[in-house]
Amino acid sequence: MIKVGIIGGAGYTAGELLRILLYHPQTEIIFVHSSSNAGNTVSDVHVDLLGDTGLKFTSTMPLSDVDVIFLCMGHGKSKEFIEKNELPGRLKVVDLSHDFRLKREGNEFVYGLPELNREEIKTAKKIANPGCFATGIQLALLPLAAGNLLVDEVHVQAITGSTGAGQKPTETSHFSWRNSNLSAYKIFEHQHQGEILQSLGQLQPGFSNGFNFVPIRGTHTRGIFVSAYTKFEGPLEEANELYQAFYIGHPFVVLSEKNPSLKQVVNTNKAVLYLEKHHDKLVIISLTDNLIKGASGQAVQNMNLMFGLDEKAGLNLKPVAF
Repeated sequence: MIKVGIIGGAGYTAGELLRILLYHPQTEIIFVHSSSNAGNTVSDVHVDLLGDTGLKFTSTMPLSDVDVIFLCMGHGKSKEFIEKNELPGRLKVVDLSHDFRLKREGNEFVYGLPELNREEIKTAKKIANPGCFATGIQLALLPLAAGNLLVDEVHVQAITGSTGAGQKPTETSHFSWRNSNLSAYKIFEHQHQGEILQSLGQLQPGFSNGFNFVPIRGTHTRGIFVSAYTKFEGPLEEANELYQAFYIGHPFVVLSEKNPSLKQVVNTNKAVLYLEKHHDKLVIISLTDNLIKGASGQAVQNMNLMFGLDEKAGLNLKPVAF
């Protein structure tokens, strides 16, 4: 069994991670760290786990007792943790913050998008789990980049659920403000743009045709609805064949023949893609659950690859559907 530690265990992503790992066939959760909840039962915070576990939050982090740790502490805190703690040589790390997603000198983390870097992930000791928007958008565009077919500006609009803002209440996540409301934010300046452009450039070196991303806060709780379009000269059949070929062997990416809806992916690690062609434009719809494929599920997918397990282990999750 793979012995697991979770650091920063009180937030939404940690809660989903716990839900998945408790029923994973090859994992045993050794500790769940939360300095603000130490001594409390995990199900006191993650109430959906009532009756599923008697685990309690700890203030200690016995790193030598585990094989892998998941860092769910929030942006900026993972880097501080890595700098302050001497990690056992055999310990593997999956970080769910944005601290290590961008390549720079001295960064030992592999970018953890399996559909892009599967082979590197298999041999990695440290993984930077992608962002939620970044996951859905990249899956919509990677096949085009791999074929050097991003020949014009790319336009993306993506709507996210309220859980994307995290557990801590803010002005724009308050129910009374968010319910029956829509708002755009960080237009053309979202923090996930860097990792998206990094990956597109990895497959299509020199890509510089323009990337225009408008993020939108939705009224729903979870799920990301991405609509992207760009110039594509070939017929729709050619585009579908391109996407099918690129995602062969990647079990969580599904191409739909019908225009899909968000509830088809909520509660799953799936990404559902759908293509339409209008004049010289290819439209790509990409649907993911921001907490699972966009965070905790993808983190477990990465762990599976790192330990040589079936990529789908613990991730055969059913969508909510209605």
